Amino acid sequence: MSADRIAEIEKRLTATFSPSRLQVKDQSHLHAGHAGAQDGRGHFDVLVVADSFVGRSRLQRHRDVYDCLGDLLQSDIHALRIKAYSPEEFSKMRSE
Repeated sequence: MSADRIAEIEKRLTATFSPSRLQVKDQSHLHAGHAGAQDGRGHFDVLVVADSFVGRSRLQRHRDVYDCLGDLLQSDIHALRIKAYSPEEFSKMRSE
């Protein structure tokens, strides 16, 4: 089930952002017993590096990702940690 969820998240993010880097991790096991995990939805950590984030605020980027994942937030995703960068920002961050 987790692999299917990750594949669907990756598919949607790739189709929307054409990222130069994409990483989706299922972090649900870290939240076992958490009240939010009781309904079967997962906790995910997402890294998206894409040109479409250039000039957009952090809030706008997060909204873009939420819009992209839409109905999955109701059916499959309980919590989402988003790291969204432009390629230049990601490159600078990695070199520091």
